[in-house]
Amino acid sequence: MNQTKPMKISTQLTIGFAGAVLLGVIIAAVGAYQLHQVVGELDEIAGDRMVKLEKFSLLKDYNNSIARWTRNVLLVKDAAEKSAEKAKIAETKKQYAKIMDELDKTIKLPKGVELLKAITDSRLQYNQQIDAVFDLDAKGNTEEATAVLLSKARASQNALFKAVDESMAMQHTLTSELALSAHKSAFNASVLMAAFAVAMAVLGALAAWLTIRNLTKSLGAEPVDLSDAARRVADGNLGMVGGASSAPAGSVLSSIGDMQVNLAKLVSQVRVASDSIATGSSQIAMGNADLSQRTEEQASNVQQTAASMEQMNSTVKNNADTARQAAQLANSASETAQKGGEVVGHVVATMDEITHSSKKISDIIGVIDGIAFQTNILALNAAVEAARAGEQGRGFAVVAGEVRSLAQRSAEAAKEIKSLIGSSVEKVETGSRLVGDAGSTMQDIVSQVQRVADLISEISSATIEQTEGIGQVSGAVAQLDQVTQQNAALVEQSAAAADSLKQQAVQLTELVSVFKLDHDASAVSAASEVRSIKPITTKPKVMNTYTPKPKANIVKPVATKLLAEPKSSPAPKSSPAPVSSSGANPGSDWETF
Repeated sequence: MNQTKPMKISTQLTIGFAGAVLLGVIIAAVGAYQLHQVVGELDEIAGDRMVKLEKFSLLKDYNNSIARWTRNVLLVKDAAEKSAEKAKIAETKKQYAKIMDELDKTIKLPKGVELLKAITDSRLQYNQQIDAVFDLDAKGNTEEATAVLLSKARASQNALFKAVDESMAMQHTLTSELALSAHKSAFNASVLMAAFAVAMAVLGALAAWLTIRNLTKSLGAEPVDLSDAARRVADGNLGMVGGASSAPAGSVLSSIGDMQVNLAKLVSQVRVASDSIATGSSQIAMGNADLSQRTEEQASNVQQTAASMEQMNSTVKNNADTARQAAQLANSASETAQKGGEVVGHVVATMDEITHSSKKISDIIGVIDGIAFQTNILALNAAVEAARAGEQGRGFAVVAGEVRSLAQRSAEAAKEIKSLIGSSVEKVETGSRLVGDAGSTMQDIVSQVQRVADLISEISSATIEQTEGIGQVSGAVAQLDQVTQQNAALVEQSAAAADSLKQQAVQLTELVSVFKLDHDASAVSAASEVRSIKPITTKPKVMNTYTPKPKANIVKPVATKLLAEPKSSPAPKSSPAPVSSSGANPGSDWETF
């Protein structure tokens, strides 16, 4: 008769706890749903009904205030007080209209809309009658205004108050209904959550009972007996486990018995494999030693190349500095030449001004010469007239003669000055031409000097680019040197790891010798063979360094100093000391294995 496969413990626990969790989720969902309903109803009460009640209460207060201020308008005699009361009424009417607009947007029930319309109609009639009262009072008919206020206005006011009170009563009724609905929702949620909680407790107890019964059957023995059997195997005793043959198939005790048999086979195979590991690790150590030597030689060559590149980089930097200084001197000479050209230009301008002034002076002297000529003619005419006058004009003739003599002397002096000024003008024009030529020559010198400065600047830029390129090559060589040094260190670490692997093989042989098997003699011989293999170690070779001779006035490159002090090779990681079988804890060895 075929037996059905027992359900897994994980499946049983999953079903039991999943059912409990499902009921818990249902409880939470029901509670959340009912709570959402209650919160929604409370929100409607607080955010809608109470707000509307407050607005209707404000409307009622506004009606009372308007009535009181209307009465004051009729009672007071001062026009300023009347205007103040009317201003209050006007402002209150604005607030009243604002609240009515808000209520008109929020009230949706037909009854509420009807009551709101009644308030609007009554308010319109009441406002019209109030305006009529104010008109009569303004005309001086205060008694007639009072009669209208007490008769028609009061009736409209009563209708308005009635509509507001009915709206407030309706909101109170709706609020009470929402509160009662919230209480009912909370009670229903409590009943449902209690029922589901009882069902969850029953399902949890049933799942626990089934799990305990199936767990006992799956173990095959008491947990204490299972612990003793596992401890015997952990202590290295791979003999038969008591009761394992009679335990139910698939139980934990039966599985421990199978584990004991398989471990015995595995330990025998490990003893054989440890010999092969020790032999292979020795060969790896020999290969790593050879590779380490070649890597060190390569690192030495890379260091020499890096030193040469640093020396070349220093030389190019020196050339770049020299070119930069020459460029600066050329720029300074160009600036000086430009300043000289500017000075020559100023001199040319000054000479032009002198020439222009000399021409003006020459014109003025020409005018003076003309004046002297006219004066001479006038003096001559005066002498003629004096001669005609006879004895009476003799004194006047003497004066006219002196004036004529003075005019002739002035004309001669003006001619001499004009001649000198003309000569000066010619000399100034000649100097202006010479200065102009000098300015052109200075401009040519400035252009040539600027061209030389540009050429030197281009040489400096090319030298800087060459320096950057050599720097990049030097950096790449330094990086290659670093990688080579790292490779050498890794090779040495690999050699150390190979030696450590061989030591671990020895330890592994000693560790598995703890287990009690039928072939103990062969295990001892295998361990002795592994111990007889000596580790191959290589002494790391010191790398040769190359230090270039620095030139005079050139700073030594940093890489040269670094190459002169080579990094020490990293020491190989120390392999853990082998653990003897006599001092080892069998339980800890088994856990490591």
